[in-house]
Amino acid sequence: MRIYLVHHGDALGPDVDPRRPLSQAGLAAVERLAAEAATRGARPALVWHSGKLRAKQTAEAFRRACNALAEFAATRDLQPGDQPAWMRDRLRGESRDILIAGHFPHLPALLALLVGDETATFPLHGAVALRTDDGGETWVEEWRLGGNLPSL
Repeated sequence: MRIYLVHHGDALGPDVDPRRPLSQAGLAAVERLAAEAATRGARPALVWHSGKLRAKQTAEAFRRACNALAEFAATRDLQPGDQPAWMRDRLRGESRDILIAGHFPHLPALLALLVGDETATFPLHGAVALRTDDGGETWVEEWRLGGNLPSL
């Protein structure tokens, strides 16, 4: 089972649009990142996002690029201040590959918890792929992508 943790793309500031959608540059970067993840074999069966517009737009781009037939939903436990252990516990025993589009500081904390390394870093506006072979008890990083991929 694999999970793909994805930090949402660059968003407009709340002074420009209080809904905080992705900026044009953020959307373009997310589309490049999603295309690269697809070339690395990302095929999630589930695509979860926090419900915030910027995370939803990011998740939509990954769904289009990686698996247009994936289940798609906003879900709990992905807000910036949520405890990472909540999501870790939900992932235990899951057999389907899942992509999670979320926020800082939640994603870096979740990554650190899953890999058991509190010094683990997360690429800003990037993605990290993890694999488990024991039902979610231990996780190994397979690859990571920074959010500043060059134009394709």
